[in-house]
This record gives sequence, C-alpha cells and structure tokens, in this order.
Amino acid sequence: MDIEQKMKNGELYKCDALTPELQKKLYKYRELIYDFNNSRPSDEKRRSALLKEIFAEVGENCYIEGPLRANWGCNTHIGNNFYANFNLTLVDDTDIYIGNDVMLAPNVTLATAGHPIDPELRAQVYQFNMPIHIGNRVWIGAGAIVMPGVSIGDDSVIGAGSVVTRDIPSGVVAVGNPCRVMRKISEKDKEYYYKDRKINLD
Repeated sequence: MDIEQKMKNGELYKCDALTPELQKKLYKYRELIYDFNNSRPSDEKRRSALLKEIFAEVGENCYIEGPLRANWGCNTHIGNNFYANFNLTLVDDTDIYIGNDVMLAPNVTLATAGHPIDPELRAQVYQFNMPIHIGNRVWIGAGAIVMPGVSIGDDSVIGAGSVVTRDIPSGVVAVGNPCRVMRKISEKDKEYYYKDRKINLD
C-alpha cells in the first residue's frame, strides 16, 4: 500500500516520507493558498477562482475571509452558500466534507490528522488521518476545534471554544471541551434569537 492510500484510509504512515510527486503537489496547493491570502479583498473574481483551484469541490456563493490555512486544500469538499470568517485552518491530510449553508466563525480548526499515543511511534513521526463530515446548515462558533473522524449532523450549532471529539447528532446545540449536546433545537428558537430577544424581521 503506497503512502497516498495510507493517507486516505486511516493507516499509519510517516508524515516526513512524502514521495517527490506528493511533495510537488503539496507545494502547488500551498502556493495557491499563498496567492489567495495575498490577493486584494476587492478582487472577488480572482479570489473566487483561486478557491475553485484550491478545493476538491466548492459550491456556489462560497466566501472565505483571509487568512486561510490548509495542509492541502485539495482534500476539502465544500457545498453551496459557505461562509468562513478569519483564520480558518483545515488540516486536510484526508477528506473534509462540508455541506450547504454552513457558517464557520473566526479561528475554527478542522483537523483530520492525528498521531499515535505511543511515544516511540510519535518519535518516528507516524501519523494517521480520519475524515470529517459536516452536515447542512451547521454553525460552528469561534475557536472551535473539530477532531479527526468526527461527523456533525444537519442544523446543529457548535458553541465557541468547543473541542469536538465525537459525533454530534442533527438538530442540537453542543458546547464544551469535550463538546457535549446541551439541548435540542426547538420551537423556542424560532421565537427568540438571543436570550430574551424576540425575532422581529420587520
């Protein structure tokens, strides 16, 4: 099994042993990310075109505030109507799947990569990767970290500063370190948007 297959299927591999072809690919995408981060905010056409070059898939109406950080970029799949605020970090050594209508607050990290607990294996720079799945209409709060192998269900909200170490079901508010479900999203959330403040869209 070659290193690229191991990167995709969760096997252990040495992260300092990329083939020349993979190293060339890595630099290609990091150069594109560099170009995106150094493009002018007003040059929306160029920024949009760069995102389509960087990511494996990117839907319509995708907007990312710079700076963007990614190990690769090309292993991230993004749906329609995506918004990410400043300092999105994608440790996408394997696939990250993001649905439609997803919002990410500043300083969110989505990390597919992990290292063995055994110190001898870590000293040999072994790594493994597990994919992340984020459903539709998910909102992830500022500074949250989503760990390898996690899935977040449709419509859920992840509170700021959370560390998401296990799957989160659909339609819930989940917060904390480790992130836990606090409550279901309910009819009350259609009436109040913040504490005792009622929704009034007139």
